Amino acid sequence: MAGQTEQLLNAILADIDCGQLNPGDVLDEAGLAARHGVSRTPVREVFIQLEATGLIRRLPRKGAILFKPTLEEFLAILEVHARLEGQAAGLAARRLSPAQGEALEAAVSACEIHAAAKGDGDPNGYYQLNLKFHETVALGAGNAFLVEMIKTNARKLMAYYRARYRYPGSIAQSAREHRQIATLIFAHDRTGAEAAMASHVQFDQVTVMDLLAALG
Repeated sequence: MAGQTEQLLNAILADIDCGQLNPGDVLDEAGLAARHGVSRTPVREVFIQLEATGLIRRLPRKGAILFKPTLEEFLAILEVHARLEGQAAGLAARRLSPAQGEALEAAVSACEIHAAAKGDGDPNGYYQLNLKFHETVALGAGNAFLVEMIKTNARKLMAYYRARYRYPGSIAQSAREHRQIATLIFAHDRTGAEAAMASHVQFDQVTVMDLLAALG
């Protein structure tokens, strides 16, 4: 049963990461059980775990709904998330191993190549490269607990970050900022890397309002 619960949890998180599940989507117990060939017990266990992290909200007799933030919730989560991402970049500037450095360079280059070749086209494709960049920086921090905190917060806002790349010029800007952050990390500039990453993931309130409206 534990194996089924873990597999189902990973499947749901993967659906969030790739945009198959979006804020406000209903997660139905019976539907999930049928789709993944499990009983309702693992589904309920997964719901408990997801609710504990704030990724879903339970609905009486209706299953659960994927977390959809209000403006106030979005800004509060974003404030924390920017600090977590910034801390990861700062730690990576101190702790990045040679192998992780190569992985970071590869992630940054992939974003630059995509931006140069496709411009504002294929925002979803770019977003997957963006995820890889942020994952590589987080892993470079050498703190597994921090990585999990970043992942949990990121999944609450993931659909909105993805939507941001539909805006003209945002992909090119993102790729440039990735290069700037990586350069600071490679230079072991902890303070600079932390500030640059925090700024990179932050939105102003007007942009947040636009993104909330865009995703209904």
